[in-house]
Amino acid sequence: MPGLKFQLALLFCFPLSAALKAQIPDVPTYPDHTRLLLVRENSGKTTEIRSAADWSVRRAHIISNFEKVAGPLPGGERRVPLDLKIDDTANMKSYTRLHIQYGVEPGDRATAWLLIPKNIKPGEKRAGIVAIHQTTKIGKDEPANMGGLKNLHYGHELAERGHVVICPDYHRFGERMVNPYKTGWKSSTMKGVWDHMRAVDVLQSLPEVDGSRIAAIGHSLGGHNSIFLALMDNRVKAIVSSCGYNAFTHYMKGNIAGWSHEGYMPLLKSEFQLDLKKVPFDWPELIGALAPRGLYTNAPKGDDNFATDGVKICENSAREIYNLLGASENLIFAYPEAAHDFPELERKASYQFIERQLK
Repeated sequence: MPGLKFQLALLFCFPLSAALKAQIPDVPTYPDHTRLLLVRENSGKTTEIRSAADWSVRRAHIISNFEKVAGPLPGGERRVPLDLKIDDTANMKSYTRLHIQYGVEPGDRATAWLLIPKNIKPGEKRAGIVAIHQTTKIGKDEPANMGGLKNLHYGHELAERGHVVICPDYHRFGERMVNPYKTGWKSSTMKGVWDHMRAVDVLQSLPEVDGSRIAAIGHSLGGHNSIFLALMDNRVKAIVSSCGYNAFTHYMKGNIAGWSHEGYMPLLKSEFQLDLKKVPFDWPELIGALAPRGLYTNAPKGDDNFATDGVKICENSAREIYNLLGASENLIFAYPEAAHDFPELERKASYQFIERQLK
């Protein structure tokens, strides 16, 4: 008999209904998403978190409440063989650039640039990094140094530092124009998580990559998707998010409509009416749920998308969890004097952070 997660994956192919809601695990919601050191029961009773075991219960609640908005993470029903194909090879100064495609789910293949350093010795294994692009028509080309903004060529720069990097097209940009709702996804966000998990699969399949040393980095669209990926995939050991998030209460003064269009999570509007009192998760919880893994956040003071007051709320809440788990040094926030950008100083600091985290 199929497990509950598989049943829910099938059920979420259709509009939410009373029958469906009755089958969703009864996970308590939290009226204050900034207070992470509490576990709540459905009765409303709260208990203070004092240990890693206590936190694991709250973390499970965070994941479940996120899935109420983004849809469930699929199981084996969407997994297909990677069937990785190399379409083109280019000889760059310090790495080889491969244009690749690979299976992500039935009927859908992803496109990406794969950057493999030339100085890898036989039998040597390097760290693998998923470099996720911002909102840009050229998609994967920008982090791979094939156009776009110079400050966002982080895939190229990391490959030059000796790491194996995959720069995938998000499913709405570059060479990929995929409508996830036609195949039963409840959000573009969870489709992105799945696709990026398959990018991790690609890295782990390569003889040049140490599969235990995986990181994710991104700016803006890539900034929040690096976090979404790590939230749902514990194989990602280090995360860099540039201009990627802040607390919903401080996003556009609490108007989260920008998160609810078809490129993100439409259930925020259709099921929760953009009402922050009804939305079952917020960013302080997602950041805390990454602990004890390393997170470097670049949050420029002049970012007009993600006001830093809201980033600092996330930092303060998440730091309590990192402290609880003895991992305070794994949580780094930079607040440069810049606009919605990833300045050189912060980029280089983030690369060094990844390298320390992955040793």
